[in-house]
Amino acid sequence: MPEGTTKRIICLANSRKMAGRCVAGKELLSNGNPGPWIRPVSDRDDEEVSAYERQYENGSDPHLLDVIDIPLITAKPKDHQKENWLLDPHYYWEKTGSITWGELARLVDPDSPLWVNGHSTANGCNDRVPATLAHVLKDSLRLIRVRTLELVVSQPGIAFNNFKRSIQGRFSYEGDDYWLRVTDPVYERQYLQRPNGDYSIGECYLTVSVGEDFQGYCYKLIAGIMEKP
Repeated sequence: MPEGTTKRIICLANSRKMAGRCVAGKELLSNGNPGPWIRPVSDRDDEEVSAYERQYENGSDPHLLDVIDIPLITAKPKDHQKENWLLDPHYYWEKTGSITWGELARLVDPDSPLWVNGHSTANGCNDRVPATLAHVLKDSLRLIRVRTLELVVSQPGIAFNNFKRSIQGRFSYEGDDYWLRVTDPVYERQYLQRPNGDYSIGECYLTVSVGEDFQGYCYKLIAGIMEKP
């Protein structure tokens, strides 16, 4: 058995990061109540989690809403990402069950603005935080519920000869508008197969995260989308 600790989490993000993934979820306590956010990270420089490190014993990949036992070594907070824990790469992750979409309501974080607003990229809205402000934040993960989510498939860098397409999620929350990059690989694969355009998917839960410092800014990302069945 692992020498550190094993945390049971409800998976709320398995998003694209570098050559791996950023996995995160809320701890499921022994009394059945939700606990704090946990983000397992590797010991590599960018802390992304490889397919080998996050796999179940049968080789499959974790999905959103899975309940997972994850062997961890120690807490490893970094700047505003206070939720980070160093994973133990020598053990499989174990799926112990799953929850339904309806059970997400009890996991939602208290309503409040998504960290610091008022800083936007050319194609976004409230989608980044200056690193000097981000590093004093108390958390970097939120689960929210929105009435409608619009997914925009486009080529935001075409003016700079970048023809790659991307997915942006647009929603309103607590009186503010947000246009954030989507890094949920399931929705990326699904919507990149469609023509450029706007697609509304209605009510859903979103896992929103604040990434690491990149050239002086930390970007808000939609790391997980859980659409109403």
